[in-house]
Amino acid sequence: MRLKLSIVIPCYNEEKTLEECLRRVLAIADATLSLEVIIVDDCSQDRSLALARELAARHDEIRVLRHEVNMGKGAALRTGFRHATGDVVAVQDADLEYDPHDLKRLVEPIRAGEAEVVLGSRFLSPGRHRVFSFWHYMGNRFLTLLSNMFTDLYLTDMETCYKVFRREVIQAMEIRENRFGFEPEIVARIARRRLEIFEMGISYDSRSYADGKKIGVRDGFRAIYCILHYNGYRAPAPLQFLVYLPIWLVFAILDTIGVGLLGATGLSPLSSLALPFLLASVADYFLCVHFLFRNRRPGRGIALFSGFALAGSVLDILVTRGLLLAGLSFAWARVCALVLILFYNFFTRRRFIFPAS
Repeated sequence: MRLKLSIVIPCYNEEKTLEECLRRVLAIADATLSLEVIIVDDCSQDRSLALARELAARHDEIRVLRHEVNMGKGAALRTGFRHATGDVVAVQDADLEYDPHDLKRLVEPIRAGEAEVVLGSRFLSPGRHRVFSFWHYMGNRFLTLLSNMFTDLYLTDMETCYKVFRREVIQAMEIRENRFGFEPEIVARIARRRLEIFEMGISYDSRSYADGKKIGVRDGFRAIYCILHYNGYRAPAPLQFLVYLPIWLVFAILDTIGVGLLGATGLSPLSSLALPFLLASVADYFLCVHFLFRNRRPGRGIALFSGFALAGSVLDILVTRGLLLAGLSFAWARVCALVLILFYNFFTRRRFIFPAS
């Protein structure tokens, strides 16, 4: 059976490599594999768009789409996926880091009906691998490990470009990330749907930033955010608790600063507790909905959060007062009260305010 493969190529300022990339891509077509190549120009500032259109005029397999505003790799892929018509859809970068011949192997588990998604790993053999930056490698492994912890998948290369899908699978997914956050987001969505996933070794010819590599440090931080944002609310309670710890730490710091500032105005220690607690709870709410939980019903969630914040403030004052009466210093009373609030906050948020269901 001849399979139709749609290859989506996001392109931004790739005039130096685009023609050679397309030559390699078109070369993989054979009697068993037909191609649809969708180039999505993301408002390039060089000749990439003109070059893509010239190539499309010479090759019927190539289609060119354009963004009027630069939006990022994820947005370009979203556009390409929407227009794909093949049986299988694959991602191909416009540079020369990946060998399109590997795609012929990656589509086989889908052709055989064994997989719905196939990922190419740069850290599994076979294939040649140009040695690249140690710190880039370590960052990749860290992000892959973090993603695996939250998705419960055992992948070796979450950040790989080569991701191959049955068309129905990828077109059913709502992709939100516009830049390189696409990689952890799509892995999270794959894991959530419990799809049949294969991972296969591919070759990799790494390029440097001098050669035009675009991913940077801020994309690494965005990847961490995406891993937590798209997976945190589904994670087991112990893992959610670990994520909540830095959120609580921000809460505790803001609360302590607020109590100190109000205390400097002459208010008694107990009188200065309520307002900082409630203001710190606002930051807690913001961090929770961005990194850990889903607020499926915002109005109800905010109302519940406000109620539990008020109750927590009362609890905080009562515990601090009781510990002061028991002879503890104010500083130690605050430490003990805030540790108790850690568990109170986590339990109420997970159980009542942002229930997983």
